[in-house]
Amino acid sequence: MPLSSKHIMTMDDLNAEDIALILDTAESFSEVNQRRIKKLPTLRGRTIVNLFFEPSTRTRMSFEIASKRLSADGVNFTASSSATVKGETLRDTAKTLAAMACDMVIVRHKYAGAPQMLAEVMDCPIVNGGDGVHQHPTQALLDLYTMRQSFGKLEGLRVGIVGDICHSRVAGSLVPALNKVGATPIIIGPPTLMPARSDILGAEVAYDLDEVLPTLDVTYLLRVQFERAARMPFPSNREYAMLYGMNPARLAAMPSHGIVMHPGPMNRGVEISADVADSPRSMILDQVESGVAVRMAIMYLMLGGADSGAAA
Repeated sequence: MPLSSKHIMTMDDLNAEDIALILDTAESFSEVNQRRIKKLPTLRGRTIVNLFFEPSTRTRMSFEIASKRLSADGVNFTASSSATVKGETLRDTAKTLAAMACDMVIVRHKYAGAPQMLAEVMDCPIVNGGDGVHQHPTQALLDLYTMRQSFGKLEGLRVGIVGDICHSRVAGSLVPALNKVGATPIIIGPPTLMPARSDILGAEVAYDLDEVLPTLDVTYLLRVQFERAARMPFPSNREYAMLYGMNPARLAAMPSHGIVMHPGPMNRGVEISADVADSPRSMILDQVESGVAVRMAIMYLMLGGADSGAAA
């Protein structure tokens, strides 16, 4: 297996060489996604399960499309129509899937550590599709891919991650990912949306977005996660937008080569204005496109596609 780890549960499972291999492989699959017939026989006969216990549009569809384009048999698990509503535990669900001889499981769960629990029970590769407020490593990988496509490099980039750092599994993966590739992460937001020990995250810390904007190559906006916050962490949406929302004036304050990113879904008018979201410097749809190629690369590398002789 080309990657150094059997699973991708956190960014700690990948070293800089793994990341480069995934991004390089994704680049070859990007060409496949532009074809009229977007299909390869690479993983024919393999079964990949999307085990999603939380709502998702981009991540779930991206994994599903990636598996189909590699000719794998994709199975979508919906918690609301499964035995979990009858009280079945995650461990029992994992044992059931293991008995069905699945080849890979993608799991998204509201509780941190769910992918590790599956790995304890199942022999197949486990990929974390987002666990609680912990990590979302494939999102970080597709973000790195989008940045590399935009700038031709990752080393030396200054990436400002703005907003709800405390509740963001995206930030939890993106900060270490940027450090591994030689970029500089800067977390930016109000103190109420920062972790208690932001100094140990491995990122620079700033509270004034306008002060650091002129130094940023990438402004990465996080969705304010109202559903995870115990109570409103700032006085109003209007005040948040005024202090930390990306608008045309702030976009103009960035270097002319700077880009804007957002993992989606967006709260338009809160962390990002419609004008910026739809501007040519917005890479939001590029991130979605990157997600399919990167997840194809992950499946290809983790399931031995490189050994099968069926390359892109």
